[in-house]
Order: sequence, then structure tokens, then C-alpha cells
Amino acid sequence: MAKPRTRYVCQECGRAFPKALGRCPQCGAWDCMVEEVIQDTTTAQSHASVHGLGGLSIPKRLTEIEGDSEDRIHVPLGEFARVLGGGVVPGSIVLVGGDPGIGKSTLMLQMTMHMAAQHRVLYVSGEESERQIKMRATRLLRDAVGLPDELYLVTETNLDAILAHVQSINPRLLVIDSIQTVYRPEMESAAGSISQVRESASRLRELAKTSGIAVFVIGHVTKQGVIAGPRVLEHIVDTVLYLEGDRYQAYRLLRSVKNRFGATSEVGVFEMQERGMIEVTNPSEAFLAERLVSAPGSAIAVTMEGTRPLLVEIQGLTSPTHFGNPRRTPNGIDFNRLLLITAVLTRRLNLRLAEQDIFVNVVGGLRIDEPAADLAVAAAITSSLRDQPVRADLVLIGELGLSGELRMVGQINARLREAASLGFKSAIVPRRLQRKEPWPPGIEVQEARSLPEALKLALMGD
Repeated sequence: MAKPRTRYVCQECGRAFPKALGRCPQCGAWDCMVEEVIQDTTTAQSHASVHGLGGLSIPKRLTEIEGDSEDRIHVPLGEFARVLGGGVVPGSIVLVGGDPGIGKSTLMLQMTMHMAAQHRVLYVSGEESERQIKMRATRLLRDAVGLPDELYLVTETNLDAILAHVQSINPRLLVIDSIQTVYRPEMESAAGSISQVRESASRLRELAKTSGIAVFVIGHVTKQGVIAGPRVLEHIVDTVLYLEGDRYQAYRLLRSVKNRFGATSEVGVFEMQERGMIEVTNPSEAFLAERLVSAPGSAIAVTMEGTRPLLVEIQGLTSPTHFGNPRRTPNGIDFNRLLLITAVLTRRLNLRLAEQDIFVNVVGGLRIDEPAADLAVAAAITSSLRDQPVRADLVLIGELGLSGELRMVGQINARLREAASLGFKSAIVPRRLQRKEPWPPGIEVQEARSLPEALKLALMGD
């Protein structure tokens, strides 16, 4: 028998090479090569003909196709439903990723137990036994009446066996935990390889589209924080959700990075407790609960996560350095963004930051990627350096330019309404060149053209 041909595939970028390499020449990742068996072309074509749609599809006119409105399946977890766009779309396939131990399996088991009260659900685990899942379910429903009757559990990794279980049970919802453990027996490569993950996900997508079953797939992430595959899974599925957060923090963010049935970048906030993931219906209030009012080095920013405005506390700390190169340590914001803000403060405000170590922290484990928090970061650093607190009832919104000017950001009125609802009395925003609509009531808005002007209004004692 001839030895099967093999190749080595990078888990990070998906590039194939004829031999194993310590470092991928394409993406530069180390120790990322996985051996994969090259499938025979004739065999692959025969499998494709068996498992394909078989040419039974019929083109239809757009006016003949039904489905004017989406008949979504209700999700009892409001934060989960918000990220999905209002509920689960029948026949959709959703990918849920996140770091190990972040709570993916816990959240999905909790969601399926709620949905099993009205719909039949099949939970397939390739990593845990039915007994382990039962123990977790009992812990999550400690204060509830009992376990749902329509939730079926099975430990299986063979995709053909999984599809047989689906055919016999006929669930409304299918959960695969995780896709890296599932394999197709006709393929010679190991479970978790790129070819196995791609083909298994394609079969599950075909199942969802032809049967109307909603499929949730849990995926592992690589060392770089992206879903393993490398990105082939994200192209196959309809929706991609990331569960984010520091495992040492209580809060978890469920973020939508792709959604064919709703808004992208939508965020649901949960708090990890002994009874599982607890919804945080007012995350801004939760992020500001332990804030020390009128403390130097603290400023309030309003960031947009999808369609939801969130108020977060940004802390800045400056400390005289004892080394030649001062440190810049951000937690929750981009490192290069911190360097830009520090350079503007040094050049435009003549602050002696070259002699200071600078630390910036976003409270609550949230990560801010948009530039609307630039003004709050600059105010926190200046407040710490001058030992002057920022006004306690003030929020700061604005992007910082290299000349020290403030630039307008999107959805400014939604941010101001959220700040007013939480009791903040004033806000500093960039000056508008055109007044299209009035500012929201309940909050005093002060406009500033430059960073020095904004800091003069923000800091107490100036």
C-alpha cells in the first residue's frame, strides 16, 4: 500500500508547505505547522458528489420567494438576543469563539437550557461526557425548579454519527462543542486539522440550510486570539460571535463581528458568577459602580459598542521614571494610540512626559478601539500629572488630532443621552461646524476646538 502524501499547513494563515518549518514564511508565526494528508482528487470529487446538493436546486424569481420578514426563534437571554439581532434565525449557523476558560461552554449550555423550555435542543460535546455536562447544568439551575426535558446531550465526534442523531431527534437547535473535535471518517487527516474543520463546517452549514435547524458551533482560538481554522470558519458561517474579557475580571463581552441578520459590532454584557453568566442590563452603571469620585487621573469616556453607548472610566497614572526610556503601559486601549496622545500632550501642551512613566487603564476589562476616547485619555493623563481631578459630573467625547485639535465622532447625541440618563450634568465635545440638530436635553454641552481649551474646562482648579 502506497504511503499517503502529506503536507504541512500553518494554523495561523492556512498556507501549505511541502515540509515542516519552525517559522511560517508567510505570516511569521512560530510552531504553527500541522501535518495534513493530501486527499486524492478522485476520492474528493466522489465525496463531493455524494454530499452535495445533487443539482436539485431550482432558480426562482425574486418576487416568488417567500420570507418578507424573519421568523426568529425567541432567546430568553436578552443580551444574547441583542447580539444576534433579535433572536435566532432558523437555518442559520453561528460560530462562537473565545479564549480557553472564558465561559463559552457555560454560556451556550445556559442558553440551550432556557430555549429547551419551548424547543427541542441537541447539545453535542466532543470534550466532556454527559455526566460532566449534567453536573454543570445542575449547578447553573440550582435555584430553578428542574432541568428541561427537551434538552438532549450526547458525547460524539464522528460527524456521520452526529447527523444520524440529528435525524432521529429532529431538534430545533443544534450545538456543537467544539468544531475542532469533529471529524469526517472518510478523510484521513486528524480531527482539528484545517481540512477537517472546513469540511465539517460545510456539512453543518448544508444541514442548517436544507433542514431549517439553527446550528451553533463553538470554536477554539489560536495564540493570536483568532478562531483556529484559520479564518475559513468565519467565511462559512452566517454569524461570528466572540466572547471577550479577562478571566480574572467578572465581566464578559459577547461581541458580534459578523452577522448576516443583524448589526455587526453589537455587544452583550454578562457577569460571571457561581450560577453562570448573569445578564448586565445596564453595563454603564456597572462599569462606574466602584468609581472614586474626584480622584486625580480619572475621566469618563462614552464609547459605542455597536448601537449601544457605554460609559467607562479611564484611569491615568504618571510616575517619575528612573530609567532612560520611560514606559508606556496601556490596558484596554491601543498602544500606538497612547503614544500618539502622549506626543500631542508633550508637543502642544508642553507637558514634561518624557520624564514620566505613563499607565492607562480602562476599568472593567473593556477594550476601546475607537478614537472617541482620546479626549478622556488625555484628560486622565494630564489630571494625574498635575494632580488636579476632572469634574465629577463630566463626560469627555472627542477624537484628538496631531495638531491638538478635537474632531467630531459619530452618534454624538446617542452618547449624550446615555450620559444624561446616568446623571451626568455636563459634557465636553468637539465644536460643531454645522448645527444640524439640537443637543439632547438634561445635559449641558460645552464645545471646544482644541485640546488645551477642553482641558481648561475639564480640570478642577484651572
